[in-house]
Amino acid sequence: MAQLVRPRSGRVIGGVCAAIANRFEMSATVVRVLMVGSILFFGLSIGLYLILWLLIPLDRS
Repeated sequence: MAQLVRPRSGRVIGGVCAAIANRFEMSATVVRVLMVGSILFFGLSIGLYLILWLLIPLDRS
């Protein structure tokens, strides 16, 4: 499995969903849809997204 790093390409806002998708070998679209759905229904995901944006390192390669 790949490391959990935010890619420089293929990201929309901060690269958090793309990082999660790459790490778990999923489609970034699926992760983004799940994230938007959880934001709309639960609201707590906005804070989680911001925290992950700060914690997941940027890909240096």
